[in-house]
Amino acid sequence: MKWNSALLTIAATAIATPAVAGDATAFINDAKPYVDARYRYEFVDQKGLLHNANASTLRVRAGVRSGVVAGFSMVAEGEAIVTVGSENFNDTINGKVTYPVVADPEDVVLNQLAARWNGIKEIDVIGGRQTINLGNQRFIGSVGWRQNDQTFDAGMLTVSAVPGLKATYAYAWRVNRVFGPDSPVGIWRDNNIHLLHAEYDAKALGVLTAYGYLLDIPDAPGSSSKTFGARLAGKAQLANAVTALYALEFAHQTEHGDNPANFGLDYFLIEPGMAWKSLTVKAGYERLEGNGAVAFQTPLATLHAFNGWADKFLTTPANGLEDIYVDLTYKHAGDDFLAGTTFKVVYHDFSSTENSVDYGTEWNALISRGFGPHVTVTAKLADYNADGFATDTTKVMLMTEVKF
Repeated sequence: MKWNSALLTIAATAIATPAVAGDATAFINDAKPYVDARYRYEFVDQKGLLHNANASTLRVRAGVRSGVVAGFSMVAEGEAIVTVGSENFNDTINGKVTYPVVADPEDVVLNQLAARWNGIKEIDVIGGRQTINLGNQRFIGSVGWRQNDQTFDAGMLTVSAVPGLKATYAYAWRVNRVFGPDSPVGIWRDNNIHLLHAEYDAKALGVLTAYGYLLDIPDAPGSSSKTFGARLAGKAQLANAVTALYALEFAHQTEHGDNPANFGLDYFLIEPGMAWKSLTVKAGYERLEGNGAVAFQTPLATLHAFNGWADKFLTTPANGLEDIYVDLTYKHAGDDFLAGTTFKVVYHDFSSTENSVDYGTEWNALISRGFGPHVTVTAKLADYNADGFATDTTKVMLMTEVKF
């Protein structure tokens, strides 16, 4: 079914009806263009490869959001990614396999083209090419760190008719991955992906989330799965301006679609923490079960945000993954030069859930500062010390982003 064409035709037809013809000029007159330019330098020293990576890339993204007519609106967005200077890195399609991978290939793509209807406050419908970020993006996300977004050709319905409850259903038939359309794995076509996600604000208890993700991906049958789970995340005020933080999550995953494997695997997370003034400290234990042959996978997640910024665990090893981590975040207050600057340090200890393998450890560090409403500067470090998995890797990432 050509969902894109159907949804865009419905939107255009509604806007053209006599009931809204008098307001149709608002569709154009109230349109808001925007632009986002992001430069990043990424250095990677990976043991076992002949060269270090020096990836200097620029992404320029520009789009326009239309005005709203009878609840209908549209967004159109394109982006261009270019290498600045020499291409001294493996962008996944340039064949430079003696360099570490920095998955930011050059490209010019249509990033989003979607129609939206929000004529009733409690109902939101979006159809077309779009980003989809559900919850904390552990399972479904747009991979915002990479220069090219992960987007979906999809229809999505969100209903918030019950106070405190927001329920989302999305059906996606195509996944436009971060590797770009020139990569043999850059597009997953003809999918049958159903995403169900509901969040309920239980006030003092926290936010309770329930989800079901059914992924039938013919281009990657090993990534086809059914996952059902629940999450509780909240906070409680303690004495002396101290706030207790907590998150608890469990999910179960089985094979789906044409996946040749037969498995039932669990995901578990527990993350207690404390916040005091500008300092937040969290400790976590995340477990993605493996049985030695296959493991719990999250192929549509914003993976860079989890299990270390060295990106060693974008695919869960067959023996599974246990990640014990400590996260310290400090946001500087006051009115001096560092006001609003975020400092973060994270330590990970990785091991398997099967066969008792110590994978290694990793340190992450970040400094990020906004300069006014339009400019953000970020520096990141990832240092992975391998033991029984992958190889020693150090990454230094410097980024400047300007938005208007």
